[in-house]
Amino acid sequence: MSTNTLLILGFAVVSGFICIPVNSLSQIRAIDSEHSKLRVHVSKAGMFSAFGGDNHEVEAPISDGVIDEGAHRVKFAIDSRRVKVLDPQLSADNRQQVQERMLGSDVLDVTRFPQIKFESTSVEQSGPGRLLVRGQLSLHGVTRPVVVNVQTENGHYVGTTTFKQREFGITPVSVAGGTVKVKDELKIDFDVRTSTQAAAIMWK
Repeated sequence: MSTNTLLILGFAVVSGFICIPVNSLSQIRAIDSEHSKLRVHVSKAGMFSAFGGDNHEVEAPISDGVIDEGAHRVKFAIDSRRVKVLDPQLSADNRQQVQERMLGSDVLDVTRFPQIKFESTSVEQSGPGRLLVRGQLSLHGVTRPVVVNVQTENGHYVGTTTFKQREFGITPVSVAGGTVKVKDELKIDFDVRTSTQAAAIMWK
């Protein structure tokens, strides 16, 4: 290891964070926010739950994040103000009601909590190309552990996880006199891509 590299690492430790040079063996890559996708699926409840289209679908775009492929770590953030209800089977009026309720103080409360964050605590190989990722999810001012199943596919990290809204102090949405509402459990699926080039990232 060169003297310059040692000096950089020493400065990083003293400063309270780890700064990885571009040519480090630990490949840290920024998440490609534009081409990554994260969707939330919520089962309907109430009097219309028996009719077609069992799920509401919500888009939650990743605003920024990094994946350390060498150290098997990941963290990312979602701008909660950009979370959007996609459900095309709702009328425009009901969809707007759900959108406003979701962003409002009863659910995401985006004014007080503008970001949703995830940071891994451990990553285990669970099979060929499969990872079991444990981490901390911060949502609505509450941080709780979650487990994520991930499949690596040609530079993509594809996976799913589930958790209950009430675990994060959120009451499931109910509008239109209770005819449009959702169940407590959320299912998350995602397709995360990284940028094509490694970059020097400061990991706090």
